[in-house]
Order: sequence, then C-alpha cells, then structure tokens
Amino acid sequence: MAVSLLLYWMRNAYGTGAVYDGKRYEVDLWTEVAKFLDGKSLVKLAATCRWFHSVIMHDSVWKFACLRDLQVPAPCQVAFKWIKLYGSLADGSHSYKFRDNEKHIDWMRIGAFFFDSQVALLSERLSLPLKIINKDNVEKALESSGACLLSNIKKGIWIADLQLVRCPVCELDTCEGTMQTLEVRNMELFLCDGYQNASWDYELIGSYKINKSVDAASGGIFDLKHIKDRAMAGVFNLKSWAGKPSDMQPKAMITFHSVAIRTNLQENQGFTQTELLISCYFLGSIDPCFSGEAGLLTKYYTMRAGPEGEVVSIRISQQLA
Repeated sequence: MAVSLLLYWMRNAYGTGAVYDGKRYEVDLWTEVAKFLDGKSLVKLAATCRWFHSVIMHDSVWKFACLRDLQVPAPCQVAFKWIKLYGSLADGSHSYKFRDNEKHIDWMRIGAFFFDSQVALLSERLSLPLKIINKDNVEKALESSGACLLSNIKKGIWIADLQLVRCPVCELDTCEGTMQTLEVRNMELFLCDGYQNASWDYELIGSYKINKSVDAASGGIFDLKHIKDRAMAGVFNLKSWAGKPSDMQPKAMITFHSVAIRTNLQENQGFTQTELLISCYFLGSIDPCFSGEAGLLTKYYTMRAGPEGEVVSIRISQQLA
C-alpha cells in the first residue's frame, strides 16, 4: 500500500516517465523517504526499477530500518550486511526451527536489548536484593542461589524469545511434558557458520531447584554494567507488568539492557493450572511429567562461538521438579 501511494504521487508530480527516469530523483530525498517504510515495502520499492534498487539496497537504509524496528542503539560494528540481519529477524526464524524442531510447541518474540558490557547477571529471582553465593564458580553459584555472573558476553544487539518446548529431562520417548524457556541470542547468530553447521551448541552450565511449592516461574538476564539504571527498577517492580496472581498468561519485560519473564502458577492437586491448560490444549491429555510433586527446576545453558569463544546465546529453562 505504501509503495503504491508513493508511485501514484511520483506519477502525478513528475509524470508517468518519472518512475523510470533516475535523473529526476534526489538520492538523499528518497533515502529519507525509505526510512518511513517497513521491510516489505522497501523490497517492493526496490523492485520497481534499477535506480530505486540501487538506492534502497544501500546498507544505511537497512541499518536504519533494523535499529528503528528493534528500538536499540547501534553497535560499534557488525559482521554482516544489515539487509541480511534484517531478514534473519523478520522471517519468523527461531532457534528450534533450525534444531530440535520436533520438541518445539510454540514461541513468542519478546524484543531486543543491548549488551554494553561483557558481563551478564542471570537470575531465577526477580526480587531485590539479588544475592550471589560463590561468585567465582558459575555452577556452584547457580546451585546455591539461582543466580550467577557470566563473563565474555558478545557485545551488541541481542534478541529475546520465549519458547514453549517439550520436556527433555526425563528422556522418555513417551513423555510429552512441557517447559518454558527464556532464550536470548546475539543478533548475528543465525548467520554465523558455526551455528549453521551445528559446530556451536548449547552447554548446560548449572541448575537451581526449589523444593517447595512456588507461585511463579520467572527468570531474568541483565547487563551488569547497567544493573543500577533507573529502567532496571521497573523489571523488579512485578506489580507493574507481571499481572495478577490469577492471570496465567506468560508475561515479559524488556529494557535497553535487560529482559525478564514471569508466568504465574496456581496449585491444582499437585500440578499447576497453567500446566494443566498447556497439557490439555496442546497435547490433548494430562502431562505424564506432572507427578504432583512440588518444586521448580531451572536450568541454565550457554552457546559459545567456539570452545573458548564469546557467549552468543543464553537459555533459562524451567519446569516442575
């Protein structure tokens, strides 16, 4: 629609031949016009003639479109053209589309945030104060407090998704259990050779188990450099975004430098109402993994760009224990 209106305006302003006469156009003018178009409209406009193709395919146009849609600051540098980055974000791809697709049930794009430093804070709790025991040992820190500091994070723009997948814990072929996963990844990940050829994979770095009934499953990932920012306070103000206790829909909160999720749980004869709904809606039966035992198991995974490379993706997965 936007492209059709532009072409209609051009024909009325310059005449029918104007669409194909590049000499009558101002590159700077149309570069600015392009900034108001979404990705599909940009592609359609680029297909109208060679002149528009040369203007619209300029990397600065797609960089602007990408940063505008993601609402994040520009990174210092990227390894790929912005049109490819835009395409990898806008084509509906998620990590389970590439691997373990048979385990995937549903997903939701949360948004984008920015790692300005190389240290991340991972936490199962979204309440202050956050205490981290055994800070120097990630596995022990997670086991004892459900939180840890993770170093060597790849700086730049990160994408956050909420995934609903089948439970891999019991390793039974007949199990159809479900778990929620907060997954974040560097914006460039899907275009990297190491990811595409599966030489990079997720590694379990620790787990945290709550051996009592819980009222919610939550998790957060924060850029430690900005942990005291004013915007971060909103993440810990659960009343402002997590919904009422009776609201069972997963909720998410994202800022420039953090992302968090929370799903309220309600006890119902040993398992939660949320899990009963998920099991019945998606699977048509009660989940075999819902044994009725109280508790929540949280597992933390990272993906690195090679054995000693930077962390390029993080997962926080949760299910009944």
